[in-house]
Amino acid sequence: MTQIEQSSALPRLKKLIPRFRKLRMGVLGDFMLDRYVWGHANRLSPEAAVPVVEYVSESDCLGGAGNVAANIAALGAHVEAFGIVGGRKGAARAGGKKQPDDEAGAALRACLRALKIDDTGVIADARRVTTLKTRVIARHHQIVRIDQERREPVDPSTEEVLFRRFLDSVKKLDALVLSDYDKGLITDSFADRVLSACHKSKVPVFVKPKTSRLYAYRGARAIVCNTKEASFYVTRPLPDEKSIEEAGRALLPHFGCASVVITRGDKGMSIFEESSPCPWHIPATSFEVTYARVGQPGVERGATGRQVFDVTGAGDTVLSVLSLAVAAGTSLPDAAILANTAAGIVVGKLGTASVSQNELSEALEEAQL
Repeated sequence: MTQIEQSSALPRLKKLIPRFRKLRMGVLGDFMLDRYVWGHANRLSPEAAVPVVEYVSESDCLGGAGNVAANIAALGAHVEAFGIVGGRKGAARAGGKKQPDDEAGAALRACLRALKIDDTGVIADARRVTTLKTRVIARHHQIVRIDQERREPVDPSTEEVLFRRFLDSVKKLDALVLSDYDKGLITDSFADRVLSACHKSKVPVFVKPKTSRLYAYRGARAIVCNTKEASFYVTRPLPDEKSIEEAGRALLPHFGCASVVITRGDKGMSIFEESSPCPWHIPATSFEVTYARVGQPGVERGATGRQVFDVTGAGDTVLSVLSLAVAAGTSLPDAAILANTAAGIVVGKLGTASVSQNELSEALEEAQL
């Protein structure tokens, strides 16, 4: 496996970043709301051996496909979101008005609009609930996470409304990111319809797959998965470089895609292309962060890669920047370098976070020193 010479690519990548503002990107998938409840924990409950958390504040941010959309929007591109949120129970549509969102859905939509993400393609369905992940944080540690979600397939009528909204926009897109978190939206048949529509309109598709679907993403420009997922797909452990290389090569025909990117934590990432006989490798360094740094600036941005100990949204960052860079006209190996740099910034912020054009440019500057 050939290690990518990153220094020669850095000047090209710096010139690439301003092009992001001209791009129109679609994000279709499982939109979620990440809610952080902050408090103080100084005593144990007399009822059970658990801490009592005194509420201080809470904050909401986009998760799942929403985090992908937030990452792309933060880098200057116009983003159109396509997904499902829960509808308010007992709130009937009147006079042709849209179904009202449930509480988490309204908060999610507010987050999208705050980032100037087009939410026309986000449909409310009263038969579902908005996926909400609530994390209780005290003394810089996550005490508990509470998930509210539905995983059964979306009702066919809702799926059809969403697909029609997508068809109205697909020809205007420079690329589509399919963000599948196995919450019931991305079924095999729906993924096939979406990829077929993109193929007809010559829109490249970038996918973060779930292990419950093995063949739903045929024709994608790139599949991004981690080592655990890659191991599942090839049904064997991947303990060394040789096994990773064999897996990457096997996944290309498995998905019928043009390229596969395997993110490998402290070992960086590996890139496999159908058109290239030689796979590429980008190394990573590591450091650890704590919940004290949620939303804070990145740490030691000059490093060429970082192991993610709190992995919230890091894979989303790789997927986002990879799709943007390829849509802007660069090669997949160069795009992977940029994605690796962006992930290195985001992990220093902990939690679902994004990176700006300025941060990315500064990180490339430091990498040249």
